[in-house]
Amino acid sequence: MTMPTIPGFTRRRIGLSTITLSVQEAGSGPALVLLHGYPQNGMCWAPVAAAFAKTHRVIISDLRGYGASDAPADDAAHLTYSKRQMAADIVALLDSLSLETAMVLGHDRGARVSYRLALDHPSRVSRLGIIEIAPTGDYWANWGAELAMAAYHWTFLAQPAPLPERMIGADPVAYIDHTLQSWTLSKSLAPFPPDSLHSYRAQAMEPERLHAMCADYRAGATTDRFDDEADRAAGNKITVPLRFLYGHHGFPARTGDPEGIWRNWATDVTASACESGHFVMEENPEAVIGAFGPFFA
Repeated sequence: MTMPTIPGFTRRRIGLSTITLSVQEAGSGPALVLLHGYPQNGMCWAPVAAAFAKTHRVIISDLRGYGASDAPADDAAHLTYSKRQMAADIVALLDSLSLETAMVLGHDRGARVSYRLALDHPSRVSRLGIIEIAPTGDYWANWGAELAMAAYHWTFLAQPAPLPERMIGADPVAYIDHTLQSWTLSKSLAPFPPDSLHSYRAQAMEPERLHAMCADYRAGATTDRFDDEADRAAGNKITVPLRFLYGHHGFPARTGDPEGIWRNWATDVTASACESGHFVMEENPEAVIGAFGPFFA
């Protein structure tokens, strides 16, 4: 698909050994990788990217299956869209850019890739920013009626193919619009820049990307959860400084103690909440810049 580009950034497709990723870049200085979530792509960083590019070399990748990156078919074990595989994609991207280490900031699914990257490849991440998630294993462990109703998509999208693909594919734009507005504090599409909103709708209209987004959640219900449980059992922790930001009205707030959950996973955590729904970069960009600008400085 043809994707818009954040003003001031350049976009190119970078071929790696197993995948080709669509990447936007701007700025100079220490490398900062920004990773998006569902049902979005790298355009979600548009309200904050220019601010970070004043002091950093900002690298915004569409995750595999999203935006203009390759969207391979899922496999039976749901490894293709596991966060371990997506983290390996980012390691390969850093290699291709001749970067030994980078700071990493992720939102939603991109935050799950980000913490998996810090766990699996600790030497490649110097600082880790997490926006609006609790770890996958803990999220499932905290599953109750309120969280299940709010985050129904975790179980819906993870159903065997092609059921959710067919249901969403009947009217993908309506589904994306409903998802976006229902997860905002304002319950509207107003926070989303027009180019970004168009790109979110467009990718859901492509069957291979719709399949990829469902596969992302199939991995979350299986492989990703198992990987988290194995790390917890082994006592593995994130050792780089971790900054966590979440919305008062988002998903982690429903787990009861999201800051405490992250302190169980990392040795150096600072955390705060802001007035926002789930899409913090677009709903409250000032909070994102205020929280992570000093942290990455």
